[in-house]
Amino acid sequence: MKYFFKGIAAVMLLLSQAAIAQNGSYWQQHVDYNMEVDMNVENFLYTGTQKLVYTNNSPDELTRVYYHLFFNAFQPGSEMDMRLQSIPDPDGRMTDEEKNSRIAALKENEIGYLHATSLTQDGVKVDFVEEETILVVELAKPLPPGGKTTFEMEFKGQVPVQVRRSGRNSAEGVALSMSQWYPKLAEYDFEGWHADPYIAREFQGVWGDFDVKLTIDKNYVVGGTGYLQNPQEIGHGYEAPGTKVKKQKGKTLTWHFKAPMVHDFMWAADPEYIHDTLQVENGPMLHFLYKDNKDILDNWKKLQPKTAEFMKFFSKNIGEYPYEQYSVIQGGDGGMEYAMATLITGERKFGSLAGVTAHELAHSWFQHILATNESKHEWMDEGFTTFISTLAMNEVMEENKENPFEGSYKGYYSLVNSGKEQPQTTHADRYDLNFAYGIAAYSKGSIFLSQLGYVIGQDKLMETIHKYYEDFKFKHPVPNDIKRTAEKVSGMELDWYLTDWTQTTNTIDYGITEVKDNAGKTEVSMVRTGNMPMPLDILVIYEDDTKETFYAPLRMMRGEKENPFPQIDRTVLEDWPWAQSNYSFTINKPIASIKAVVIDPSQLMADINQEDNVWQNIK
Repeated sequence: MKYFFKGIAAVMLLLSQAAIAQNGSYWQQHVDYNMEVDMNVENFLYTGTQKLVYTNNSPDELTRVYYHLFFNAFQPGSEMDMRLQSIPDPDGRMTDEEKNSRIAALKENEIGYLHATSLTQDGVKVDFVEEETILVVELAKPLPPGGKTTFEMEFKGQVPVQVRRSGRNSAEGVALSMSQWYPKLAEYDFEGWHADPYIAREFQGVWGDFDVKLTIDKNYVVGGTGYLQNPQEIGHGYEAPGTKVKKQKGKTLTWHFKAPMVHDFMWAADPEYIHDTLQVENGPMLHFLYKDNKDILDNWKKLQPKTAEFMKFFSKNIGEYPYEQYSVIQGGDGGMEYAMATLITGERKFGSLAGVTAHELAHSWFQHILATNESKHEWMDEGFTTFISTLAMNEVMEENKENPFEGSYKGYYSLVNSGKEQPQTTHADRYDLNFAYGIAAYSKGSIFLSQLGYVIGQDKLMETIHKYYEDFKFKHPVPNDIKRTAEKVSGMELDWYLTDWTQTTNTIDYGITEVKDNAGKTEVSMVRTGNMPMPLDILVIYEDDTKETFYAPLRMMRGEKENPFPQIDRTVLEDWPWAQSNYSFTINKPIASIKAVVIDPSQLMADINQEDNVWQNIK
């Protein structure tokens, strides 16, 4: 089976990126994993070997590396446990009915752990220290810029009882949800090492190729990242249609997967999985693995053609999905994205099942192709995913909402009114409240794009998303990259937008203060009371129900968007400078002819107080 990207163009892209990494200002590290793992399904213990080839594309000499050992978080007294016990609004999935930490109650045979038992660098033993979820490794020999080195490790682990994302025996009865299960090399980039302890939130990984052999009880069906290399030995729905499977002796099967150019590897397994496939026209093969539970079968069958529609929507509106496979797998504790696959809980109403699938599938673009550091810029993956999956749900599920983003705006307003907002530059682990993190990442992150469409125009927004994808796929984009892309597409200056929206808690608040007669014409006065500046669309509705719009560009934008309402005449006004809190303009018609004046008829500007955005001529 092929396991390369689609077409020569993708290969050339990777080669050009490698050249840029070596010769240009941008660089990124590369790592190739070769792992062999034995899983005991009776006691949930596993052992493995890992050969890891690490390429240092940085300009720096490295004397130390770090690995993530995520499973060590699932132990009483861990940082994850302590954070769970100290945060005022703990995640309900991780607590019992009395809001006590489920991690704190884990017994010795229920905890998770992951330990390196031996480690060499190019055949020489190295010193390493395990600091809970981080393995600190002192190199036997420094790794120079452009150099490669090979680490060989033996490791052992215990799969924890399902608490968060990973684990065994989930609430829905899935045996193994194996995410964050292997020793994973930490990311090193222009900011340095990102060896963040695991406290239940976000992740980052190094791009590379994975070659994984998994030996497990032969009755278990496996799905996840990567292309199965030995389907005719495995069967379980992976064999070529109409062919016979070569039966293997013994009680186990060894599944061989390869995954090219990914930054994570997840798998799930259960003896009761049903395995369906669906070929997307001019797209990837979809795999669906879900429990043989009569209560959910109908929903999971209905989900399959909808997933194909979601795949087409995202490929059209972001950019072509570059792999030949994607798997939707029942497991985990909610919904979580992984390379080429997702784990989702499956006992849901159909609308919820479709919604979580759309969201996690969209993460294939915003995180698993555009690989931001979601620990530092969580709003770029969760928010952008929320934006595009909201559009997909509105079209594919025929929700037909006039403003599909209304929920995101309501969430953001509730956060502002709570007084608990923190800037989006806050590290994902450092939010005071889960509530504040969730809205900042998902809702406010989504509004970054929908409101950007208000600023530069909807067509320019979608052009920006396409260009952002083409320029930064298989890289690690940062906030400045999406801002600069939008500037190049729109011709506007947008540093003010990125700064105020993501780096501060400044709010948008404009209002109409007065509408009065002025020598037979009408003078409209407005005020900016929020610190964040914006351009303004103003709709005027006349007594005869005709309409006209006025547009007040923001001076520091150094540009103007096209008329968002081409069927309505528009007058472009003088720029509104930010430091000038008051602004007025004149309508060349008497006040008696005017029915109403409305700021932002699109409702896409996140004005926190909209009561003064409308003036009505009361007679």
